Amino acid sequence: MTHPLFQSFKLGSFTLKNRAVMAPMTRCRAIGNIPNALMAEYYGQRAEAGLIITEGTTPSPNGLGYARIPGLYSPEQVEGWRLITDAVHKKGGVIFAQVMHTGRVSHPDNMPPGSKIVAPSALVAKGMMWTDGGGMQAQPVPEALSLSDLKATQEEYLVAAKNAIEAGFDGVELHAANGYLLEQFLNPTTNLRTDEYGGDKEKRARFVIEVMESLAAALGGDKVGIRLSPHGTFNDMGTYEGVKEQYLLIVEAAKRLGFAYVHTIRGDHVDPETLKALKTAFGGPFIKCAGYDGQEAQKAIDAGEADLIAFGSSFLANPDLVTKMQTQAAFTSPKPELFYSAGAEGYTDYPTAAQT
Repeated sequence: MTHPLFQSFKLGSFTLKNRAVMAPMTRCRAIGNIPNALMAEYYGQRAEAGLIITEGTTPSPNGLGYARIPGLYSPEQVEGWRLITDAVHKKGGVIFAQVMHTGRVSHPDNMPPGSKIVAPSALVAKGMMWTDGGGMQAQPVPEALSLSDLKATQEEYLVAAKNAIEAGFDGVELHAANGYLLEQFLNPTTNLRTDEYGGDKEKRARFVIEVMESLAAALGGDKVGIRLSPHGTFNDMGTYEGVKEQYLLIVEAAKRLGFAYVHTIRGDHVDPETLKALKTAFGGPFIKCAGYDGQEAQKAIDAGEADLIAFGSSFLANPDLVTKMQTQAAFTSPKPELFYSAGAEGYTDYPTAAQT
């Protein structure tokens, strides 16, 4: 009998072909920050996924932390994304745009004139950032968002979400994980504010929940998902007490707003009991991601740990990943040295099982 991983699944108003999700993966192919035909080929190749979540896509020039990442704030970007949503829909796929503001994780060389690096507090993220003009460079101290700038940033999220629907996306995913702007508000080691957006867990969650509420009101909750990484330390995020309680506030808001799903990242540093508590509190479709193969994904679904499983680099290197998992065909290995390059090599040239 066909395993549930390979059976259709109801996600809000959408019927997914299967429970395999293509995870969001930064690929840096958006020259000039505008999606293009090469990206349309890449996403179209992987449309047998039940759900595709795009690479992180900025709602603002201020959120362009990395070289060559796409945006959703200009008419040219909307037109570029339409190439991609059309390519996926022609193959019967469902695709959500991941909206990602990088906050303090950035460098001016990756940003247009007039933009600025912003964060909850003026705390530098340790580590280096790649820039096409100057190679690896230290990340500068960000500017703490004023209350007026904070409201403007919320509006940028809303405009980007509306632009995503105009571009043909089925929904959006808020990136509140991996040390980017939304998580920077949640974490007390990066949020030192003393106003209504910092302090206790409720105040630290306020910015994130206000963005969630704004998008749900505009699009409908069933067209919005959220990605979370409790206990995450990526991008110089510090650990702290009360992580589970902090994230329960977010998933309870997601439940109240009727979100399509909650998407979490597991790992050696993540307390599985926290993820279990978040799944129970949300009560709706729950995605787990990071390091799954086909058999382990099936076991996680059977055990009730997740409803859908997201695959990252394995989907990157295997456009027909679902077919390969079903038929137990050999996987192609990814080429990490080409993950963030600019061309087709290591991007659209990975073979399917039929081509090997």
